[in-house]
Formats: sequence, structure tokens, C-alpha cells
Amino acid sequence: MRKSFWLLSAGFVALSAPAFAQDATEPTSTDPATPPVESPVDEASTEPGADEAIVVTAQGRRQILQDVPIAVTAVTSDAMQNSGANDIRQLNQLAPSLLVSSTGSEANGSARIRGIGTVGDNPGLESSVAVFIDGVYRSRSGIGLNELGEVDHVEVLRGPQGTLFGRNASAGIIHIFSKKPSFNLGVHGEATIGNYDLRRFEAGVTGPLTDTIAFRLEGVHVKRDGFYDDNNNDEDINNRDRFFVRGQLLYEPNEDLSIRLIGDLTRRDEKCCAAIYATNSWNEDIGNLNDPAANNIIRVLRDLANARTDIPDGQIAEATTNMFSRNVYVTPGRGYGGETKDHGVSLHADYDFGWAELSSITAYRHYFASQGGDLDYSPVDILYREDDDNAYRRFNTFTQELRLQGEAFGGRLDWLVGGYFADEDLKVTDNLRFGEQYGRFATCRIISGGGLAGLYSPLSPACVLPFVAPGVTGFQAIAGASGASGPDIVAAFNQLDALNDLGSTQDVYNQHSKNWALFTHNIFHVTPKIDLTLGLRYTHENKDFDAEFGNDNIRCTNIQGLVLNDLLQPDVPGTQDDTARALAGALIALGCQGNSTAELNGVSIDDERSEHKFTGTAVLSYRPNDDLMFYASYARGYKAGGFNLDRSALKSPILPFSAVGGAQARVGFLQFDPETVDAFELGAKYNNRWLTLNATLFRQHFKNFQLNTFDGTVFIVQNINGCSSGLGGADEDQSKFSTAPNFNLGAATSGACDEDDVSWGVRSQGVELEAAARLMQDLRMTAGVTYADTRYRKDLVGTDDGDPLNQALRQLPGSRVSNAPKWVLTGSLTYTPQIGNSGMRGLFYVDARNSSGYNTGSDLFPQKFQEDFTIVNARVGLRGRDERWAVEAWVQNLFEANYAQVAFNSPFQEGAVGAPFTDPQYPGGRQLFSAFLAEPRTYGLTFRTKWSPTPRMVEEAAPLPPPPPPPPAPTQTCPDGSVILATSACPPPPPPPPPPPEPERG
Repeated sequence: MRKSFWLLSAGFVALSAPAFAQDATEPTSTDPATPPVESPVDEASTEPGADEAIVVTAQGRRQILQDVPIAVTAVTSDAMQNSGANDIRQLNQLAPSLLVSSTGSEANGSARIRGIGTVGDNPGLESSVAVFIDGVYRSRSGIGLNELGEVDHVEVLRGPQGTLFGRNASAGIIHIFSKKPSFNLGVHGEATIGNYDLRRFEAGVTGPLTDTIAFRLEGVHVKRDGFYDDNNNDEDINNRDRFFVRGQLLYEPNEDLSIRLIGDLTRRDEKCCAAIYATNSWNEDIGNLNDPAANNIIRVLRDLANARTDIPDGQIAEATTNMFSRNVYVTPGRGYGGETKDHGVSLHADYDFGWAELSSITAYRHYFASQGGDLDYSPVDILYREDDDNAYRRFNTFTQELRLQGEAFGGRLDWLVGGYFADEDLKVTDNLRFGEQYGRFATCRIISGGGLAGLYSPLSPACVLPFVAPGVTGFQAIAGASGASGPDIVAAFNQLDALNDLGSTQDVYNQHSKNWALFTHNIFHVTPKIDLTLGLRYTHENKDFDAEFGNDNIRCTNIQGLVLNDLLQPDVPGTQDDTARALAGALIALGCQGNSTAELNGVSIDDERSEHKFTGTAVLSYRPNDDLMFYASYARGYKAGGFNLDRSALKSPILPFSAVGGAQARVGFLQFDPETVDAFELGAKYNNRWLTLNATLFRQHFKNFQLNTFDGTVFIVQNINGCSSGLGGADEDQSKFSTAPNFNLGAATSGACDEDDVSWGVRSQGVELEAAARLMQDLRMTAGVTYADTRYRKDLVGTDDGDPLNQALRQLPGSRVSNAPKWVLTGSLTYTPQIGNSGMRGLFYVDARNSSGYNTGSDLFPQKFQEDFTIVNARVGLRGRDERWAVEAWVQNLFEANYAQVAFNSPFQEGAVGAPFTDPQYPGGRQLFSAFLAEPRTYGLTFRTKWSPTPRMVEEAAPLPPPPPPPPAPTQTCPDGSVILATSACPPPPPPPPPPPEPERG
């Protein structure tokens, strides 16, 4: 027996409805051209009517997935093909508990299962939902947004996976299985054309090289125009320009040994990702934030955009009123160009000793992604990354996994032991810089928003009106209002006004991670109907971190030198010193945003962290009959801690580094703790010839939940925990809006919890239902429902030491987690009728996903809420005998549902603080919001062909006639008259009778 690891690593999974319902259609012919089955999905059965069952060797034997007690959605290649899925994002239609989205970069795709996932664009955070391809861990889930090539099937495992898989995952796993090489020659090709000038070409070949070596070679090339029109640079954004190639060799000299070598390469040269201003037509809670009469920041943007001579007037008005026009107004000369390179090689070896089987996976991966961007998402040049390959992330990862498995006690115990090692180098470089108009934007933001609004003059130096009265300049008016600090305040305004095209020359972050693990996973067959599964894993992780900064923002240090002493003077409300103090704080904050300061130029920092965790699982399953199974399980999951690869987390930008002991003294503030989860499940699975039903009740408690939030200025990475003793609302107060009911001047330090009372901070609980029915021979239907109440605890703190929650997260307590819809309903209908006796079949396919509303922002501001929506995909086509050719017309997002993937605070674009824009309705004040939109309706035609040689039919020779009977053996007649074989001797004659006796004499 040979049980390859790529099947084993399915992690003891069970069949879900989509797998049952969307397996390959029944063969229409027994034509020998039909290639033999070779995948676990196809090997289920060759009997008519039984082809839906999926068989894997995930528990050391051929077993139907329905028999394995774990929650999983298995999606076949046919299901993906029908739905138009080429990467993991499109699995949303087929897996109701899964949500995959992308934001500021395609490298930062985020996957969530049951509402739990890793948020944001920081590569220092590992993925809560891990992605594996052919048993090899991919460093971040966004890598799954590449083309996947020929896929055999995909398994979405729900809940923590902390025992069997090479890398721990606290929320679940997406495991992609590519098609293996075949010893039967086969060729396939596909061409797709569509709107937005889509052109997609795919081709592949597989077959034998020798009697023991087979190969597979495949490639994909995709080009498509973008979904956004950049009116200022006359180009489109969010386009596609990528290719993918994968080659494989399979060596099978005998039944005991299998070696599979896989190499792949992906290249992407694309412009991504544009965003658009969120409007009240999408979310009514935005109110009149985009009205220049109500929000000074809109006036500033409008006036500075109109001041440019290289773009027409009125663009801010257009950008902030028509959200789904998909017209974007990028600063001339800025762009979103990016390049991605992903390649690697893996060696899979399986050897059966007879008493046990050894499996090994050795892999090396290289991933590089660079991305430029106009990061203020407006025509005003405020913030940008140059598209010059100096802003990138790079992963070099080596992994090795070994497993040994076998049976004991006459098959009563299936045992498995293994080990895992990973060595990963992560390098992140950044060239984030303030734009050419940033200085004027920053000074106008200060001048326009408060008591100095009468001095607002966007075309004048420092945005200050030249004269307020005859002989009195605007600067004199500012100096007079600032008392003795007036000259320094005026000088600081001029310094800020000159802050243009300064910032990072290049920041470099390096993280070297080594982790190893030992694990065991054992199934005890207690009785023929009851199984007990016990698994345990020990993981040790070590991360070394260093960074070196390059920065030319001398304006920050100049401003701090001018007005820091004014900021630190005592606060005396209503005085000139108080005015100077307020202006000094605003000038330093805007001049040193995100710790962008020349003080860091040439500065290096370093740190390290080490952690170890035990994780595991216990499952009890009971099968009363062949069709029904019940199970109960517990699992402990874990996701490693790490470093926030962002200098903004070192300290507040107000004080210089020299005042806090230098950058090295602050390096500990970049660390965050590991995330752990305790998960409980009750499940039932039923299946027969025509119907499959699966139900799962789940409850998961997350401690040290890792959250990444952009507050409009910087990214905040914080662990989230709960406080069992209650905080009385101290975790929901703030010190920003003095007229709001939750105002507390000491909010920054309130809401702490005793360390002994710190507990889980996020709970996900609910029910999952999946069904599939074969309504008739050629008609199949699936349905799925997920109810997930995934929310934060009512009383929240930050670290597990009980430190207060960051004020920016004050909306979290008691609320549902971002991107966690309470209800998701999915369904599909597939009809493949035969067309006469021609061997052709039709295809009529439709699937749908309805999602209830959810907040798309991790800080849960109400302006980021997405209402419920429904996505419908459809496909109709005609397929030849054995699918040797096919023509299909398709449409995705049939009814063109307009919705946002993620909404976020528009960078630096917050207006003046004050009523009526205050808590609770406007926790961001006069903050503007932008959004990354989902894809619009797309449609097109696909032409597909495949070929394999038809074996020559040899006519059987007529059977030979039976041989003639042998001639009779020669005989002889003996003297006594008997007839015997001539080769035998006659019996001797009988002896003569004795002579008669003589007469007596007398």
C-alpha cells in the first residue's frame, strides 16, 4: 500500500456537501480514450450512481471523507471550474464559512474562517488561516491569490489545526492539491476571452517518460484591463498580467516507493490596488462627512486639487460623490505598479516498509512582492511609495517534514508520529514618503479647522492669509495669539509647509524565524462503532529581528526643536500659552507622522523572541450505522507571536527618540504575543446514495487575539484579551471629544484589568449546515448555511498583563468582529443532460452566496459597515464526448452587486475635532473614509479541449480447436483370456493340481 503524504496531510478530514454535489460528472462512455482515475477525488468509485463519494488515505487507509470526524469543505476541480475559481478568493462562493478578501496589495490577501482571520498589510503577522499547496506551507495567505494551475481539489478545514499540519493555524487551513503526473499520455488546453479585454490561456501535458517515471507540465497566462479608470494618468488599475508554470516528475519503481518532484514559477506585473472614497449612498452613517460645508478637510482637498495645473477642477467633488463609478483620481506621476515573483521546489517521498510507512516533504520557496502606490488615494499629492522595487517583502523559506505511521494491536490502533522544521528569512523594505503637497496640506489642515480658520488661504505660504488687516500679516496674528511662543510657532509653520517629498529613503526590516515541532496523532478503534482520536504537538519558535532606517525628514527634527518646549509647558486653558501648546502639538504630530524623522537616519535596532507551545486535539466519534456518524471534539490551536514591522509602533511621534532613550530602548514595543484558541465542536454527518447532510456546532475562545488596525495615521498591532471581572465601560471611553458622553481625560490609562482576571477576548460560536442532493441522474444541488456569532468580549484589555485597550479600538467591546457576517447562505445547481446518443452533454450551472451585513473595518467604526449582498455566478455550455472539447459562456456577479471588501480611514484626511461629528455616531470625528471595492460583473467565453490517445483495439484470435483425443493404448490378451495393456505383464498361470493319492495295499 502507498499512502502519499499529500493525501495524509488532509488532516483527518470529512466530506462536505460541496464535495459530494460537485464531483466529476458520470462518464458518458466507456471509451478507452477516457483516462483512468488517478486522484483521491476521482477514485471514490467507478460504479454508476456512486461517483459522488470522495476517498482519501487521510487516516492510513482508503476511507470516505464522510467517515472522518472533522469539519471540512472539499471542493473538486469541476466545482471550481464551474464557478470560475482560479485562486482562493473565488472559493467564497463554494465554502460558506470562508471569506477571502484583498486590500492595499494582492500580496496581502486575508482569509477568514468562521469570522476569524489576520487583518491588514503587515507581513510580521502570520496568517490565522494557513495556506498549503501540495503539503507545503505558504508563508502568508495572500500567496494563494496567484494562479493555481490544474487543481485536483481544495480542502477548507475549519477550526484550529494545531496537530498534524506543518504549520500551526488558529482558525483553519486552505489546502490545495494539484493534479499529479499520469502514466497515461494526456494533453489539455483552454482559452478564455471576456470583458475588460480578458485573455486567459492555459495548457498542459502529462504522460510517461519511462515505465517508472511520469511527468506533468502546465502553464497559464492571463491579461486583463483594470476595474478602475485613472483619469489623471490615463491608465487602468487593478489589472491582470501574470503567468504561471509548473512541472512535475513522478517516480514509482514499485508499489512501495513513490517520489514526486514539483517545481513552479509565478510572475505578476500588475497595477494594484486603487481605492475610492466611501459615500453616504453606500453607508448612510457617513452622513455629510463629504460635504465641504460641514468638513474642513474636504475644503482643503478641493482647494489643493484645484490649485494643480495638471488636472481639471472639480475632481474632489466627483471622487466623493460617485463611489461605484470606479473612476479614480490619482496624483499625476504616481502609480500602483507592482511586481510579484513566486517560485519554489518540493520533493515528496513515500516509502512503505510493510510494518509502517515513512513520508517526507522537503521544500524551498522564494516569494518577492514589490508595490508602489498613491497612498492618499486622492489627486492631492500627500503620501506615496515610489514604484522602484525599493518597497517590497521577500520570503525565503525552507521546510522539512517527516511522518511515520502504521497500525498496532491487530488494527485497533492507527498511530502516527512526525517532526517538522522551518527556516524562514523575511525581509521588508519601505520607501514611504510624504508627497509634494504634503506640507501645504498639513498646514491647511491646522489653519482651516479651528480658531485660525479666518486665516485660511491655501495658495499662500503655510496656508496663512497674507494680511488680516492693513499692516497686520497673518503670521503676526498667529504669533500674537501664541504669546511668547509666537515666533517659534510661526517658524514651525514654515518648516511644516516645506515638508515636501521627504521621508523614508529606505527602511529595511529583517526577521529570521526558526521553528521545529514534534507531533503524534493516533486513532483508537475502541469498538467497531466508536473511535477515539488523540493528538499532541510541541512547537518551539525563535525569531531574530533587526532593522535599519534611512530618513531625510529634517523638518520633523526642526519642528521638535522649535516648539517641543511649548508643548510641554503647563496647560492653562484660555491663555495664549494654551493656544501655543495646542498648535505645537498639531505641528509636531503632522511633521513627524509615523516617526518619520531624520533622527532615525542610519539608526539600527535589533531584538529576539522565543516561545514554545503544546497544542493538540481529542475526538470521540460514534457510527450507529453505515450512513450516520456523530462526533465531539476539542482542539487547542496556536499562532506564533512576532514583531510589528513598522517604526510607527516604537513610540508616539511627539517626543524625539533622544528623549526616550533612543530607538533601541523602544524595540520591545514592536513585539506582540502568540494567539491561542480553545475550540469545541459537536458534529453529525449523514449520507446515502442520493443525499448528504452535515451539521456542526462550534464554539471557539481566542486569547491574545492578534489585531492590526489602521487609525488614519499609523497601523496599530495589539493583542486583544478579555477581563472577567468587568471594567464598567472604561474600555469604551475616549479623551478626544469633550462633548461626547464617553469623554474621559484619563482614557489612555483607564480600563486596566488584574492579570489574574485576564481571559479570552474573542468568541466565535455558531452552527454550520451543508447539504447536497442528487435530484436525478444529471441534476445536482448543494446548499450551505453558516451562522457565526463571532464577537469581542464585553470587557476588553490589550495584553495578557491586563494593560488598557488602545482608545482607537473603543468600538470593539461586545461587538462583532470585522468581516464576520452572522449569516452566510450558499447554493449551487448543476444540470448536465445528455444530448441524444451523441455522447455530448449540456451544462447549466448557477451558484449564489448571500451574506448578511458586517463591518469591514477592524476598528468597527459604523461608517465602514457593509450591508447584506448576494453574488450570483452562472455558466452554460456544450461539452463533447468525454469532454474532449467544450464551449462555455459564463458570467460572474451576474446582478452586479456593488459592495466593498474593506473600508478604511483615508490616510491623514481627518478634519477638525468638534460637534456634531463626535462619539458615538462619528468615532472618527471628521475623518474621511475610503474603500477597496469588490469586482464588478464580468462575463466571457471559454473554449476547452483535452486529448489522450485511444489504445488500438486488437481483434481477438479465434480459439484453437480442442486437440484430438489420444490414440488408445496397445493391449494384449493373456493366456487366461484377460485383456491388459501391452506394457503390462500377464498374470502367471495357476499351479497344476496335486496328483491323486495311491491305493492302499493289503
